[in-house]
Amino acid sequence: MTLPLWPRPEPPTSFAAFETLGSGVTVDPDLLTFIREHIRSVWALELLLLLRRQPDRAWTQDDLVRELRASATLIASNLEALERAALIVREEDGRCRYAPAAPALARLCDELELAYRERPVALINVIASPADKLQSLADAFRIRKP
Repeated sequence: MTLPLWPRPEPPTSFAAFETLGSGVTVDPDLLTFIREHIRSVWALELLLLLRRQPDRAWTQDDLVRELRASATLIASNLEALERAALIVREEDGRCRYAPAAPALARLCDELELAYRERPVALINVIASPADKLQSLADAFRIRKP
């Protein structure tokens, strides 16, 4: 199936869009909620999946900065978010490793990895799209005090 170049289709706002793009990706509203709450950027996604690929390895922040070619600030903020989400644990020496606190979280990470492998552009569009387009529009026009 070839998509027309114009007008451009809207980016998917839910995983229901994956069904129209091809098979192989499970449509799961829990996964969409998980992404909206815990995967705020492609950097967070890449970091989580890197840690997930080597669950027995405890990474230093410097190792992650080098591996992902990201800033220390970016890695630190994403590690804090993943730790709050109970997806990673920190060792006593500050190293971190993938260790979801519950089997349901591990299952969601498995589905996330599958979605990224099968439909990376669609998943990135979901991450990048605002959860509530109306709220985003309102926020764009909010008057900010100097």
